Amino acid sequence: MTPQTRLAPLALRLLHAVPFLGQIARDIAKDKDSIYYALTILLTVVVLAVNTWGLVALTMTALAMVPVIFVLLIAITQG
Repeated sequence: MTPQTRLAPLALRLLHAVPFLGQIARDIAKDKDSIYYALTILLTVVVLAVNTWGLVALTMTALAMVPVIFVLLIAITQG
């Protein structure tokens, strides 16, 4: 018999299909320490943006983080 391969869930396949985020997700799946590199790069980009555009860049970063924190709070309350 031919061995059957299991398909990844649809959400995971869609995430891996996105060009930039998919590459990061595959790297994190291979090596768990890659998340620290990604967070360092994100923090560096935010610092450079604040250095260039000032308080506006910091405000836009905080505004972009609102949905993330909202989902995180819902996940915490769900258990």
